[in-house]
Amino acid sequence: MNAPILEIHRGITVVRDDLFPGGTKARFIGQVFDGVAEAVYASPPEGGAQTALAKVARALGKRATIFVAQRAKPHARTLEAARLGAKVVPVAPGYLTVVQARAKAYCRDTGAFLIPFGADFPGAPEAIAAAALMTGETPDEVWCAAGSGVLARGLALAWPKARRHVVQIGRELSPRDVAGATIHVHPRKFGERAMTAAPFPADPHYDAKAWEFCLAKRGGGNVLFWNVAPLPRP
Repeated sequence: MNAPILEIHRGITVVRDDLFPGGTKARFIGQVFDGVAEAVYASPPEGGAQTALAKVARALGKRATIFVAQRAKPHARTLEAARLGAKVVPVAPGYLTVVQARAKAYCRDTGAFLIPFGADFPGAPEAIAAAALMTGETPDEVWCAAGSGVLARGLALAWPKARRHVVQIGRELSPRDVAGATIHVHPRKFGERAMTAAPFPADPHYDAKAWEFCLAKRGGGNVLFWNVAPLPRP
């Protein structure tokens, strides 16, 4: 596994995991293919797991199927996943609960493996922690965006003594979801873009929103921000 690349922006150490092929989830999502030919994920249109799964499946010679809300113009992430070889199944109406139900029914009928929301499965936090420790950093404070909380739990394993902050994007999180990190709720919905752009490639629906809070509320010492996902290719 390649060590994450670090940069300094506005005095903050930024983990550029957007430079890792497929982003942070690609570091561990391949585990779902152990003994499995096809893996299925129910994704919001903007979700970064689509491209992570598609990229890893292609590298392993496996099948990836993505259920996603039907849109008149598919999101760039969905289009990229399709270009990488994933089977994309548009779902209408596009409520995430409906998308998840369709994905579950497909797996029941075909025997494919259904990846939990956020790729939150055993071994995922440990893989993230291993990558974090490879940076050689000992931050005083850590920030990241959080959807399922798996990244926050991985960073807690790596740096349990750090002040840990997450910015909630999407569903409501509990302290248990994020291993006791301080939770900040971004006012915009997942499908809405961040109010400002980051000085590095950051997903406007996800990482850029956490960056806004990190800049405004960071404390002292060595502050580290984890940038998760590469921007989709046009």
